[in-house]
Amino acid sequence: MADAPALLLVGHGSRSAAGVDAYWEFAAVLRDRAPDLRIGCGFIELAAPDLDTAIDDLVAGGATSVVAVPLVLLGAGHLKSDGPAALARGRLRHPGVSFSYARDLGIHPSVLAVAEERVRDAAGAGASQVDGVVLVSRGSSDPDANADLYKVGRLLADSRGLRLVEPAFVSLAVPDVAAALDRCLRLGASRVAVVPYFLFTGVLVERIRAQAEAWAAAHPDVSVVVGPELGPDVRIADLVLERYHEARRGEARMNCDCCIYRAPLPGYESRVGAPVALQPHGHDHEHAHQHEHEH
Repeated sequence: MADAPALLLVGHGSRSAAGVDAYWEFAAVLRDRAPDLRIGCGFIELAAPDLDTAIDDLVAGGATSVVAVPLVLLGAGHLKSDGPAALARGRLRHPGVSFSYARDLGIHPSVLAVAEERVRDAAGAGASQVDGVVLVSRGSSDPDANADLYKVGRLLADSRGLRLVEPAFVSLAVPDVAAALDRCLRLGASRVAVVPYFLFTGVLVERIRAQAEAWAAAHPDVSVVVGPELGPDVRIADLVLERYHEARRGEARMNCDCCIYRAPLPGYESRVGAPVALQPHGHDHEHAHQHEHEH
């Protein structure tokens, strides 16, 4: 694959050393799955190397074409703004290099399979050991991303024996973890698994655990167990390669139908056409000043 485009693995970054270590563990899994592919690694924020450095390193190593694959489960500002901005800066610095942007991981059978497995990990002997699941994402100011979590919850509840699956968000959106647990209780659940819908651990994953444990302490009649995040899994590495090959063939499409930068969604009309392509450091400013958002 010497003439194949290089793959740029776009991570979010984290203040948590364990979260950054999990990204590098995932990168090692990816390299094992594609040992002949040139793979570069970089972060949007909070960790090194940043995306600009990762791009420059790939070009210095001889890459004449780069396909960036965002490690994003639910597409919001980091997918729609920060990733394209990094590639736009790369085109300015390296006009002779071709840059392409792959789809996010999105709602895919492989991701759903890993999420289901994590629910069962939390449940112990199987899904029959719990009668409610709270699936927790980071939360976003982008309604498109928040809505997708509800689709994930519905798909997990459908024909997988998980029954009650309640979406929740750890920041920036409602319902929060406590509200989702309250709803499980009102619907009759007495054994609930709380599962972070995150790729890697980090500050927000630990916050989910703390919020779930605080709720459980106030509701001793309900058994609450916190499950693991998705983690560095070979199935997700294979999905990254699938997204890479889609983009290489020119088949990748952004999730634009309900994008707040393109579609005048009620309450978000002012965001249509907002300039997002060349933010200097790749931040979604509404997020950057409130909570850490790690992938």
